[in-house]
Amino acid sequence: MSRVVGADVWKNGWVAVVTVDGWIASIDAYDTMAELAAAETEATAIAVDIPIGLPVAPPRPADSAARHFIGARSSSVFPTPPRDVLEAASYQDALRLSRKRYGVGLTAQSYALRHRILETDDVARADSRLIEVHPEVTFRAIAGATLAYSKKSWNGHSERRRLLSGAGLSIPDRLPDAVGVVPTDDVLDAAAAAWTAARHAAGDARTLPDEIPLPGFGEVIWY
Repeated sequence: MSRVVGADVWKNGWVAVVTVDGWIASIDAYDTMAELAAAETEATAIAVDIPIGLPVAPPRPADSAARHFIGARSSSVFPTPPRDVLEAASYQDALRLSRKRYGVGLTAQSYALRHRILETDDVARADSRLIEVHPEVTFRAIAGATLAYSKKSWNGHSERRRLLSGAGLSIPDRLPDAVGVVPTDDVLDAAAAAWTAARHAAGDARTLPDEIPLPGFGEVIWY
């Protein structure tokens, strides 16, 4: 039996899609990544849509490779800042530090995820089951082509749900109350992460970039 988890961050924590032998077994919600990992002791892989491996300096090779792989939807890949930038007390402080030390700006989205990035980094250092994924990379891999619509649109929602169903991951029309309030695109992204987690557990997953960079230069995005 192969039990794996795909997880996506949302405003109140994490949504996790658990699959057993390629079929959805449950969809759950957690406050922190540590809680999720502790609850899923039998899972062999936990694929998370959050950077794992912070760069010494930007750009991170995994982010650059993911943008190239996605193509037209490349704007969905936010650049991963170094740890010192994420640990700055405010967005303005982080922006000034990034520009002064690394010569690049910083998106508000990247800084807003700082607590989730840092908490996941702490868990990943102690739990090798955690791997990094990016949903648009996974959907691109499932489809074999760049997706036509944004995941925020009705057509994009339908396109992604259809791809997941074709891969054996049919999401129920009604979810438990704890996860039924999670935005649709986050549930779809968690399911996509579970697809990659299953490929990783089976030894079939690939990475972006193809070769793992030297330690300290960021890790890889699996698909």
